[in-house]
Amino acid sequence: MTKQVKQLDRVIIRFAGDSGDGMQLTGDRFTQETAAFGNDLSTLPNFPAEIRAPAGTLPGVSSFQLHFADHDILTPGDAPDVLVAMNPAALRANIKDLAPGSTIIIDTHDFTPRNLSRAGYAENPLEDNSLDSYSLHQVDLTALTVESVREFGLSRKDSSRAKNMFSLGLLSWLYGRPVESTEQFLAKRFGKLPDIRDANLAAFRAGWNFGETTETFAVSYEVKPAPMRSGTYRNISGNLALSYGLVASSVQSGLPLFLGAYPITPASDILHELSKHKRFGVTTFQAEDEIAGIGAALGASFGGALAVTTTSGPGIALKGETIGLAVSLELPLIVVDVQRGGPSTGLPTKTEQSDLLQAMFGRNGEAPVPIIAPQSPGDCFDAALEAARIAITYRTPVMLLSDGYLANGSEPWQLPDIAELPRIEANFATEANHETETGDHEFWPYQRDPQTLARPWAVPGTAGLEHRIGGLEKADGHGNISYDPTNHDLMVRTRQAKVDRIADTIGPLAVEDPSGKARLLVLGWGSTYGPIGAACRRLRNQGLHVAQAHLRHLNPFPTNVGEVMGRYDRVVVPEMNLGQLALLLRARYLVDVLAYNQVRGVPFSAAELEDVFTTTIEGLHS
Repeated sequence: MTKQVKQLDRVIIRFAGDSGDGMQLTGDRFTQETAAFGNDLSTLPNFPAEIRAPAGTLPGVSSFQLHFADHDILTPGDAPDVLVAMNPAALRANIKDLAPGSTIIIDTHDFTPRNLSRAGYAENPLEDNSLDSYSLHQVDLTALTVESVREFGLSRKDSSRAKNMFSLGLLSWLYGRPVESTEQFLAKRFGKLPDIRDANLAAFRAGWNFGETTETFAVSYEVKPAPMRSGTYRNISGNLALSYGLVASSVQSGLPLFLGAYPITPASDILHELSKHKRFGVTTFQAEDEIAGIGAALGASFGGALAVTTTSGPGIALKGETIGLAVSLELPLIVVDVQRGGPSTGLPTKTEQSDLLQAMFGRNGEAPVPIIAPQSPGDCFDAALEAARIAITYRTPVMLLSDGYLANGSEPWQLPDIAELPRIEANFATEANHETETGDHEFWPYQRDPQTLARPWAVPGTAGLEHRIGGLEKADGHGNISYDPTNHDLMVRTRQAKVDRIADTIGPLAVEDPSGKARLLVLGWGSTYGPIGAACRRLRNQGLHVAQAHLRHLNPFPTNVGEVMGRYDRVVVPEMNLGQLALLLRARYLVDVLAYNQVRGVPFSAAELEDVFTTTIEGLHS
């Protein structure tokens, strides 16, 4: 039977099941197939905090959403066009996100009275007509999988574990994905377990063949590759891009990279990745706690390394004292905060933007720290390079604010031309820099560069450049301990002035205002870039005028932020917190920005922002 092939410009698919059903692996493999095909894509993994939550329950549901298209896209999509649900809990947890007419593919095997009860269903939704508004496909994926791998002699339990590969094969057929990469992946991953390898390959191929032969699916779909600039691309997550950016920073600065870190969700992947790159001179130290991690990193910085520590919000709280010490010592240090839902342990596997004020003020005393934030998974690479540039050039700790959405999400990333990456000059001190009244030459560790106000970076062991370090206040210039009130005031103001001078090198805030007629400016930071941009595109397609600007540098702000906001009648600031950037903007520029906030642990949808911006524009014209 020749089946119809229907052209689509984009599709949003969500795989959902128990945390042990392999939904993250399934989604990742489908993503790799899609990247190889050449579509633009964006992903949103979503999983429980528990390693293995109770099977069949709503808290145990794990999902992976993929948006792919034949054109440039910015988000993982608002609502799935297709939901693959492995059990009742997966259906119940995700059905609210589906629009009428969406496709649901259900593994009917686990729709037993016990599992229905665990998921909170009083009646079987497959039998009570509650799903009539959807395009429903009921398939016993488990039974089909078990039958497809029978020849390998596995137990029924082990056989059924391959159902994620069966579903992956089915969806790969349904959307014309190339399968070679998945087959190679399975062959390599399970190479030492031939029966498991062959069973997974058989299940994957059986899923593909089922789609090809069954009358259940009479139509397959094609989403053509997206036009992209010429170059070499790979699919990349935010944590991976950030890791590569740190390695590139090490190479471009000529400094060995040292990471001192304690594992914490969702930052742990950076530690895992960097541990693989010893050939680039990378040293990774898995510390016993957060304080030891940053302490070791700061020591490495004193020794002349490009030092990094990675964590999430709770870890930043523990590292606060040592960050203050780094401010006082004026040594380069990159502090990566992959933000998650809080406070305390909060929502470890969910995303949030609630650490901005902590990054800005979360230390005792006047301890200013530069803050930058990437806007997309791929942009984490460039943000890491920029953090290293600022830290090394200005001899300061730098906070890099990623978040769980960027860390785990992925997108196509064009490999940069290595020759075009910026050089970062460490410029270690090599000789005495001060002439005394008697004509002798001494090394003064706090004699500053007149342009950057940075102090010299003297590596221990350099003859004649011995100097003190410690948390007590230093005297300007010679760096001896000083309790003088006037000196303290000078040092505090000088450290602040040093951070302020960074603004001279970061360039002005760019504004996207195609018509030049907008009265509304949407100003965001971090991972809100995607949904804000998608919402603004929708409004412009409707003939409405809206301007968008996005802040990468949050301390200091670009020099023209106040002027930009002053051009518009209304400024809206969407944030995944209760208005932290809005608070800073109001205080700094005395502009009554309109804050739009949510802290649900998931990114904004473009649709909700579209509604907010539309209402705001209508209010300006009323």
